[in-house]
Amino acid sequence: MSSEIETRVLTTNKEMQQVQRLEKEVWNMDALPLHQTITAAQNGGLILGAFIGDELIGFSYGFAGFNKGKSYLCSHMLGIHPHHQDKGIGARLKQEQMEIAREMGYDLIVWTYDPLESRNGYLNLSKLHAICSTYVEDCYGEMEDSFNSGLPTDRFKVEWWINSPHVMERHSIEDISLESSFRWEMTEDKHPKLINVEETLENITFPESVVIPVPACFQKLKSENNELAIDWRFKTRQIFQTLFSNGYAVASLSKSENQLVHHYVLVPKKTLQLNDKAEEL
Repeated sequence: MSSEIETRVLTTNKEMQQVQRLEKEVWNMDALPLHQTITAAQNGGLILGAFIGDELIGFSYGFAGFNKGKSYLCSHMLGIHPHHQDKGIGARLKQEQMEIAREMGYDLIVWTYDPLESRNGYLNLSKLHAICSTYVEDCYGEMEDSFNSGLPTDRFKVEWWINSPHVMERHSIEDISLESSFRWEMTEDKHPKLINVEETLENITFPESVVIPVPACFQKLKSENNELAIDWRFKTRQIFQTLFSNGYAVASLSKSENQLVHHYVLVPKKTLQLNDKAEEL
């Protein structure tokens, strides 16, 4: 399949119309206006498409960002057609995005994702070697699409320091025990539930690494027990905000064999080999 896929930069009105149609296929929501995507592409942004023949099956959309004297590429959307998901197309688009962003003069790419979507976490952290030390509460407000409805839209703000040793040398977090201080138990409907979070945070000693469980299949859990999904949202919000405020960053996501929970691994951000400006953002 991968040999049939062509990736390229998108710039034309016709290509942006294809992006609009794909947005609706992926998220079933109103698409970005053409004038927005075209203007972004002409002013420091980067829009990439993945094609099989003339069919657009995936895209990434990024625009120029600026904060505290630092310019970066804000990678706002990554969408893959439902018939072509789980084929590595998202990772391929991100790698292409990184290479072209370097040529454009960027050394940082940022984006957001739901921390409870462990599949996205594995791609962003363990495969791409991005990191996160910023938690945004209810980032987009109430959303009605199937992925977000019924929950606060909390997000991790990911930093991808594309010229850093952490990324270029593909540093991994090794020799980490997945024994977590944060405990979970099985509910009657066979879903994981975090327990004793307040007590655990009160007694945490801030070790060299911290392991946080998250549901392996959050959308399934949410569809079958929305109250439990909300419980995960608020408890993990408290955990991550506490750890981020104490200098930690999420550096990887480790998949578990039990297929009920996976684990984020956090380490002090200052121990990661990032850009010198990383601590200033």
